Amino acid sequence: MIRLPPISERDHAWLLEVVSALVARESPSNDPLALEACAAELVGRLAAAGARVSRLRADGTAAHVLAEWPGDGPRVLFLGHFDTVWPVGQIARMPIAERDGRLFGPGAFDMKAGLAIAAVAAKAVCDAVPGANRPRIVLLATSDEEVGSATSRAHIERLARDSAAVLVFEPALAGGAVKTSRKGVGEFEVRATGIASHAGAHPEAGASAIHELARQIVAIEALNDPVRGLSLNVGVIEGGTRSNVVAEQATARVDVRVRRAEDALRAEAALRALRPANPSVSLAVSGRMNRPPMERTAGVVRLYELARGVARAMGRDLAEGATGGASDGNFTAALGVPTLDGLGAVGDGPHALHEHVVIKELGPRAALVAGLVAAIGDNGLAGPTDPGPRTEDRL
Repeated sequence: MIRLPPISERDHAWLLEVVSALVARESPSNDPLALEACAAELVGRLAAAGARVSRLRADGTAAHVLAEWPGDGPRVLFLGHFDTVWPVGQIARMPIAERDGRLFGPGAFDMKAGLAIAAVAAKAVCDAVPGANRPRIVLLATSDEEVGSATSRAHIERLARDSAAVLVFEPALAGGAVKTSRKGVGEFEVRATGIASHAGAHPEAGASAIHELARQIVAIEALNDPVRGLSLNVGVIEGGTRSNVVAEQATARVDVRVRRAEDALRAEAALRALRPANPSVSLAVSGRMNRPPMERTAGVVRLYELARGVARAMGRDLAEGATGGASDGNFTAALGVPTLDGLGAVGDGPHALHEHVVIKELGPRAALVAGLVAAIGDNGLAGPTDPGPRTEDRL
């Protein structure tokens, strides 16, 4: 039997209020003071939802927020972030507004609405599920997800290792589908160093770093393998000083995306194996994979099927899908902890001027999560396991 903790009209109104309050506190990843102001707002809202709230120090940025709701069952980790890609002042160009059943504003969809959904769901579980079966809920809201999670990754992995499941409140896919697969991501730099000379008077004395880098970019493009979901994109190139100088320096920044863990090793090895065609030019490759892929393992599928059963009990279906973007769920899934992503808001426009959430879906989304947490308590979902081989996509 599926247990569905109720979400009241009052909960729905509070949820909408919290989303608006968090969006009003602009919080770009590179602004510690703005992040602290948003964190303070979040701390107060989580405490009002019945959580015991603390802060986890982060060097160079605002502290992360940790909230806990009591329970005697298995621990379930909620993951989210309150940093955004938008600078302070963006709200003047993208004012908070309710229009046509949608709430607009910078950071609303990615992912402040997700944090509000998480808080309402946790409160609903505590109010409706007896302590003996109620999972202990821990919410970690981080301040640096949009810039790579450098200060939060250790906390994420530490908390995940002792959790039965991880629920990630990043935005849903189109139509409300959850995410059962994400690509891993890395960033590398290829630097060419040649010999400068006068391009008119003594071109033969020089060795162009730009010309060599152009050859290497063609070689990098050849590494793409769409069938395997392996992509390498040279997104930024820099080099040279003047058109009449043979360039001594040139660099390319390369974004790498992988669907499988073994392809991360393959891509990195291929980049580090690049060799110059011109022996007078040297190459240096730096960088690393930042996030492992979130693969659609048996543990991920078990958690998704449990969530789909809750959705059916609500009279809905719950689709699944894959995305090329990464999240903090990539870290937890790679540890073998059952992870389900995209449990946040339904809407559109992440990192875009039309960013918004669908207001009528906020309450049902919180109800889905509350039901899923209750189901985890009732079903005793297994915790960390060997990730094992990747299940072939059926998305």
